[in-house]
Amino acid sequence: MPIFRPRMSALAPLGLLALALVLVACDTSEGGATTASPPQVEGGAQWVDDPFSGGYPTYQDEASGITVVFGTPDLGVGPSRVSFALFDREGLVALPTVDVATRFYADDTDGYEPGEQTSLRFHPFPLGGRGIYTGTLTFDAPGLWAIEARIPRAEEPPRAETTVLFPVEVAAAPVAPAVGSSVPASNNRTSADTEMAELTTSTEPDPTLYDTTIADALKAGRPFVVTFASPAFCTNALCGPQVEVTSELAREYEDRAEFIHVELYENPTEIRGDLSVARRTPVLEEWGIHTDEWTFVVDADGLVAARFEGFAPRDEVEAALLAVLAALDAPAGQDS
Repeated sequence: MPIFRPRMSALAPLGLLALALVLVACDTSEGGATTASPPQVEGGAQWVDDPFSGGYPTYQDEASGITVVFGTPDLGVGPSRVSFALFDREGLVALPTVDVATRFYADDTDGYEPGEQTSLRFHPFPLGGRGIYTGTLTFDAPGLWAIEARIPRAEEPPRAETTVLFPVEVAAAPVAPAVGSSVPASNNRTSADTEMAELTTSTEPDPTLYDTTIADALKAGRPFVVTFASPAFCTNALCGPQVEVTSELAREYEDRAEFIHVELYENPTEIRGDLSVARRTPVLEEWGIHTDEWTFVVDADGLVAARFEGFAPRDEVEAALLAVLAALDAPAGQDS
């Protein structure tokens, strides 16, 4: 089965060198993101072993020509933000919405139980070329689930559609901090510890994002947004300019919250010419992070208000932040 890779037009601004080197970043010997082969569901799209995936499961349906890159594999029981990118034989599928339905495969049955039906909204990435569908789905039991995406085909008769079915694994609780849980008091490196070139692979870093630790933000009792990403090696279909989004929010809300970027690699200057020597920062293990891009909105009590695996558009992150700030501003005893 062929390996799926995003269209080069979407990745060209990042540089061919970064694309060539990202394979090494996924090497398990360096603690990078990996994708283990997930279970299959009968009649579903087949898993594709894609070393360029950044840890996001990739599925391909040969009959329909649809490829799915699933952006939120760290799922737990309850309501969860899900995201995925869709590609057909022509490239990115960028419809305004896509209808989805879930299925649950109980261990003691041969079939499945139907779940919910809803629509997910498409979010184009800044600068174009890529985009994802996002929304909330509720998984009320751990185990094997599947998502069926129904894709209208404009070239066919009205209401004609292509469907693609792909599996998702749901744990009793996610690995990375769940909504409502406390977060690790990590001592990420800051500009007080080292020069900016050692803190990020960004070519134009925003110093605001590197002046405080997660531990200090928790101690101060201030809400904060923390993004885990590597700007120079953002080459898979679910990775977007998240650090830039965080920087934009910092410019508008820095008087009310902290904004932090934690680089995936702790030796940025060494890896610019040789990613094989990359070392993943130990902060990722503290947070249970195993895919290539995450953002958390944390409230003043140190609890996760929102978690975004893969790229999160500004409107999603900002809405979560505004809810946290509104709750903080509400008079005692009054719901926001």
